[in-house]
Amino acid sequence: MSSLIKPERLRMLAQSHYEEHKATAKRLRKQKYRNLDDKVHEWDLELFEEIDCLDCGNCCRSLGPRIIDTDIRRLAKHLKMKDSEFISTYLRTDEDGDYVFKSMPCPFLMDDNFCMVYEKRPRACRDYPHTHQPKFQKRLNVSLKNTFTCPVVYHIFRRLSEEV
Repeated sequence: MSSLIKPERLRMLAQSHYEEHKATAKRLRKQKYRNLDDKVHEWDLELFEEIDCLDCGNCCRSLGPRIIDTDIRRLAKHLKMKDSEFISTYLRTDEDGDYVFKSMPCPFLMDDNFCMVYEKRPRACRDYPHTHQPKFQKRLNVSLKNTFTCPVVYHIFRRLSEEV
C-alpha cells in the first residue's frame, strides 16, 4: 500500500498535526535522541520505496529552491545558454538576495512530473527533503515546514511523534 498523500490532503494533515510535530521537534532539540540519523535514514529509505516522487511532484510545484552559482553554470551549459541568458530567462532575486525560479511550478517540471534537467538539477533539488543527510536534528525547523510539502517528511514526523 502506498503512503502517498495527495498535496491538498497532505497540507490538511500536516496542519492538523502541526502542534504535535512542533512539540516533537522541540523535544528533539532539547534531548539527545540516540541514533536519530540512523532511524530517519532507515525511514527515508523505506518510505521512498513506497512513495514515488513521480506520483507526487509537490515539491517541484510549490517550493522555490535557491539556485547557486554552480547550479547556474551547470544548467546553462546543459541548456547551451550563457549564464546571463539563463538568469534572465529563468531566475529572479528573492527577498533574501538569492536566485530562485521566476515562476512556480518549476519551469523544468513536465506534465508527467519528470524533470527535464534531472541529471543537472540544482543542489537544493538534489538534497530535498534532507532526510537522507546527516544531522537531522539541526534541520528540524526546515523539516517541520517540509511536512506540508513532502509525504515522506510528514510520515517521518508521524513516526518520530510516536517514539519521542
